[in-house]
Formats: sequence, C-alpha cells, structure tokens
Amino acid sequence: MSRRGVIAFAAATGSIMAALAGIGIIGGIRLNLTPSEPLGIWRIEPLSRDLLVGDLVFICPPPTPQFEEARQRGYLRRGLCAGGFAPLIKTVAALPGQRVAIGDTVEIDGAVLDASLIRESDGQGRPIIPYSGGIVPPGHVFLHSSSVSSYDSRYFGPIPISGLLGRANPMLTFDP
Repeated sequence: MSRRGVIAFAAATGSIMAALAGIGIIGGIRLNLTPSEPLGIWRIEPLSRDLLVGDLVFICPPPTPQFEEARQRGYLRRGLCAGGFAPLIKTVAALPGQRVAIGDTVEIDGAVLDASLIRESDGQGRPIIPYSGGIVPPGHVFLHSSSVSSYDSRYFGPIPISGLLGRANPMLTFDP
C-alpha cells in the first residue's frame, strides 16, 4: 500500500472510531476498565423510580480536592464528569437518613455490609484513610463495590445524588 493509501486508511479508521465513540457517549454506552465491577461495555439507563439500596448506578464524583488526589493516586480515571473525572459504577448501600458506622467493616443501620472490609493502605502501600461514619445527609448516597480494592464510600463518604447519571446496565461484560 502506498504512503497516501496508509494515510487515507488511518484517517478513515480514526474517523470511524471517533464516530462510534460519539454515538456511544450520546447513547449512554460506556466502557468499564476498572475492577470494581465486571470489565466490558455498560449502558447508562434513566432511573424511572426513586433510588433504592441495591441499585447499581453510574454517578459522577464531585470535583473536590479529595477526588483529585484519588485520581493522582490512580484510583479514578479521567472522563467527562465535572473536574475531568470518569463516572463511577457503584452499588447504592445507604440512602439519606441511614446511619453508617466504620470499623473493620462497614455497618449500615447496625447491619454489616457484605464484602466491606476496610483497608489501611492501598495496593502500593500508601495509607488510605476511611470515612469517619455518620448519617447520610439529604441529597447524598453511600456507595459500595464488593471488590476489596474498590475506592468507594468506605473511603470518600457519601456523595451528592446530583451526580447521578442513571442505572448501570451491563451489556457485554466479563470477570477476569
């Protein structure tokens, strides 16, 4: 293939990939490359009812210094949310008014949350400080992932519901 042909092929391929990415973003399609939930293709679907404990959701973290530090440590990826963060896929573990207690594990209203061990350090040995616990405030949710290495509300606490993008629906996923 000539140099001109290679350039034309590369340009066409790039254009097709950009178009597919645009369609995916507009259509609510997201690629999950983090171990918090199964890897693969997910769809953001509108939530047609009130949020419930157990809902798996896409939510944008607020653009705070805490989340910026988490991105610098590699806990979060870059994305289209405010502050340049990628949306999180997490399970709603507690709603406004529920009491969260943090010890060796997480308790919600006195019941131990499954797969909620608290780590003292991250995978690189850096200290990681857990959330202190308390009542989930109005307009916030406490999020969880069953992955032991997940960065979730065990460490950052409740986050605003205003960042909710919708329900997370796996389309083509696999657990490594």
